[in-house]
Amino acid sequence: MPFALTLTVVLALLAAFQLALVFGAPLGRFAWGGQHRVLPERLRIGSAVSIIIYVLIAVIAWDRVGAVDVFPSPFAEIAMWVIFAYFVLGILMNAISRSKPERCTMVPVTLVLAVLSFLIAMGYGVLAMAI
Repeated sequence: MPFALTLTVVLALLAAFQLALVFGAPLGRFAWGGQHRVLPERLRIGSAVSIIIYVLIAVIAWDRVGAVDVFPSPFAEIAMWVIFAYFVLGILMNAISRSKPERCTMVPVTLVLAVLSFLIAMGYGVLAMAI
């Protein structure tokens, strides 16, 4: 469970960051390609959608480790591999950003998320089932 907890904490911090962007915080250089100091409406909507995705990822991770039972049996296992691939793609996308602040901040964060999602997908941290 420590991997799911750590993943959730990192996602919660990212959600707080995205929420700040939704409400107009001048942090746009760290997200969405870094082209805007304050995000335009369409990117603010994207930040709001990101928060929903982060919540879904956390629920899937907790389901995968057996802390909650939300999805049918094989779904969480497969979904965690999709999430891992999503974060690997995120590493690449952040690495090619024109924004140096985004590259320097989000590449390491996304790398941590990829490693954590890999460990969860592999089954590390899964709760032992009672007999």
